[in-house]
Amino acid sequence: MAPRENAPPKQLAFDLPADPRYGREDFLVGPANAAAYGLVEAWPAWPDTVCLLVGPPGSGKSHLASIWATRAHAWTVTCAEVQAASVPRLVSNGALVIEDIDRPEGRDEAALFHLLNLARERGRPVLVTAAQPVEAMGLATADLRSRLRLAPGASILAPDDALLRALLVKLFVDRQLVVDLAVVEALALRIDRSFGLARRVVAELDRDALGRGRRITRPLALAVLARLGLDGGDEADESEDD
Repeated sequence: MAPRENAPPKQLAFDLPADPRYGREDFLVGPANAAAYGLVEAWPAWPDTVCLLVGPPGSGKSHLASIWATRAHAWTVTCAEVQAASVPRLVSNGALVIEDIDRPEGRDEAALFHLLNLARERGRPVLVTAAQPVEAMGLATADLRSRLRLAPGASILAPDDALLRALLVKLFVDRQLVVDLAVVEALALRIDRSFGLARRVVAELDRDALGRGRRITRPLALAVLARLGLDGGDEADESEDD
């Protein structure tokens, strides 16, 4: 069958990262993350040298850590970068963010425990982030578990409806995508209230729209949700796209 003459050209979809804005003014605050935001804003009046920030993937931990790092002039490292040889240098640099301490890959628990103790001795503030609470981190070192349990902290919960809608708008803006509010509403009504899922859906819509050379509309959003098994329903008809 010959192709339609007026069919839109197929475009190549490149999986390029979004350009998220990590400024203080770009962080969306709601009941789900107010405690975590308050922890960052409270510095330097922290109750302890080491504080722990816990939240699911995509919930804004890195954004909050970036806000705090800017305020505290802190270095940011991954958990795997904390090794015995690097501890003196990391502590001497001043304030520090340790991201994803619950990831076991390359994790040196003895070095982490030594760093936290040394930071406390020298009054160096440390913000630790994790996707799971201490009990679920799989830590084999009892002293490290105890140290993290005693660390004051805050958890990021699932977003409420208002925060989810605001997050969807921000995710589209971060990708420089202009969408109708009907798209945001359709997504918010159909997906679970999850930071990570919202990011996944927006990324998939961006990729799908670029590949098809079409704008993101409500019918396209419903079709993508249906393909992902996220309740696109019988409304997932793209005939209205153009």
